Amino acid sequence: MNRTFDSTSRQLLEAASFAARAHDGQYRKDGETPYASHPFRVCLIVRDVFGFDDPRMLITALLHDVIEDTTTDFDDVSEAFGPEIATWVSFLTKDKRLQEDYRERAYLANLMQAPWQVQICKLADIVDNLTDLTRAPAQKRSRTLHRAEQYYAQLQHIAAPEATGPIEIVRKLIDELRQRD
Repeated sequence: MNRTFDSTSRQLLEAASFAARAHDGQYRKDGETPYASHPFRVCLIVRDVFGFDDPRMLITALLHDVIEDTTTDFDDVSEAFGPEIATWVSFLTKDKRLQEDYRERAYLANLMQAPWQVQICKLADIVDNLTDLTRAPAQKRSRTLHRAEQYYAQLQHIAAPEATGPIEIVRKLIDELRQRD
């Protein structure tokens, strides 16, 4: 296999470093796993499970939580990775200033306006959150599964033919987890 270390590779590595720095000191719901592992896994799901190698999708997957969960803002992402990536990341960002029910409705409405590539990144986020459930406390497991079902209910209608496989993977994972309950 003939691979090169080009500007795309450098940009992906920079996005991984950017996400790791932004999430430094944060942990997953189990309180033990460094949070940065989550965006790394989401990126791997987009590429290795769903089969997409579009660098914009991979960078968005790596950065998908930096605006929502860190002090990073849209301008920081835009300056480092350009306005398209910043916009894609913003589609995956909840406005935590809003009351939870309204925030979720606004988030879903915004997500449904996103390009299909961004919606695929959300499906990868769902897969990672669901596969990470075994390490989370029981109360958080139930809430995470419920949220995943809400997001899936909307995202299962993505019109892009490229989304068929990822949608099916999420459906099967949700069904499998529901059967365990």
